[in-house]
Amino acid sequence: MSVFALGLNHTTAPVDLRGRFAFAPEQLSPALRAFRENLQRVLPEAALLSTCNRTELYVAAEPAQVNGLVAPAIDWLAGHGGVSTDQLRHHTYVLEHRDAARHAFRVASGLDSMVLGEPQILGQMKQAVREADMAGTLGTTLHQLFQRTFSVAKDVRTSTEIGSHSISMAAASVRLAAQLFEDLRDIQVLFVGAGEMIELVATHFAARAPKGMAIANRTLERGEKLAGRFGAQALRLADLPHRLHEFDAIVSCTASTLPIIGLGAVRSALKARRHRPMFMVDLAVPRDIEPEVAALSDVYLYTVDDLSAQVQSAGEKRQAAVAQAEAIIDAGVQSFTHWLDQRASVPLIQALNRQADDWRAAEIARARKLLAKGADIDTVLEALSRGLTQKMLHGTMAELHASDGEQRAQMAQTVSRLFLRQTTRNPADDGR
Repeated sequence: MSVFALGLNHTTAPVDLRGRFAFAPEQLSPALRAFRENLQRVLPEAALLSTCNRTELYVAAEPAQVNGLVAPAIDWLAGHGGVSTDQLRHHTYVLEHRDAARHAFRVASGLDSMVLGEPQILGQMKQAVREADMAGTLGTTLHQLFQRTFSVAKDVRTSTEIGSHSISMAAASVRLAAQLFEDLRDIQVLFVGAGEMIELVATHFAARAPKGMAIANRTLERGEKLAGRFGAQALRLADLPHRLHEFDAIVSCTASTLPIIGLGAVRSALKARRHRPMFMVDLAVPRDIEPEVAALSDVYLYTVDDLSAQVQSAGEKRQAAVAQAEAIIDAGVQSFTHWLDQRASVPLIQALNRQADDWRAAEIARARKLLAKGADIDTVLEALSRGLTQKMLHGTMAELHASDGEQRAQMAQTVSRLFLRQTTRNPADDGR
């Protein structure tokens, strides 16, 4: 089997294009089944990873099929995003075999993220694997790839300082807000959504003790549960247009496919605020806040791409941690590639075992007949052993006789290596 990864991420595609290819968690399994149905005759293993920073399709198939699957995969993804195949090709990457494994290991370890070492991606990859398993598209090869991916990521987290040097999107959001407002204790903060990212951002803001916090969510019950943790109030999304003016800072991250906060609502809020500035962070892909909002003079709107520019290097310690992580990843790639190579020989090994069993069964049946006729047991054993060795060597001898020139020389070397191995004598065994 061979593996390839097809994807686009924050380094190859802008946020608005990435938004076209975002899959909500509940869309992953149906999308994987649709992908395989689109291929008709070929049924490869497949898994789909979709986050605010990337959408990646991992595919495993027989080596002879892999090259023929890349183009249909790009066509299928382009169709999902509603763009032409040519346009998508400009923003995608295709990585095969060991390069695909290295990429998966780096992604899970936080080395390929906007924020070096960010921890959320590992949970997102695990969810992608669960969804592929539920869709029936995971398979042995991708299961092995991702289990090794999780193991490598764990080693990187525990053996290096990658995580300790990371600045999360949540921390970057608070830092930007602190640059705009003189004292965060004097502001009202609104969080739109109730997922993991909003929980992280709310945790960081709560540590700065703002005057008030509110959480707006489509499902009020879930919003109330998260709000209860921070002593915040819970709002319905339907109430946002009438309450938006109350908040100085708004951070949004939902799975909505359409913007939740529009230009008109923000313009009205600014008017009610008498144009006091509003700080807005849109961590969603696709966007939760209409991009035209950024043009308003009293609004400071940041997207996930904008926040990546705020992440600063941690100097020599960070570089040392990256080097350590890459070494762990190199070892993981080597191990996975060796496993793949071994898997390639499994059908041959199985065929050899079946052939040997057939020969053995035939010779045993012949020996039993001879014994039943009263033949001498030593004569029967001699015939059985000779029959087995002749069957085992017949194909090899025939190939040797049929070859000539350099081909015969190469064949002779192979036969010598396989059948004329010399067992090294251990002097320590002499007295036994």
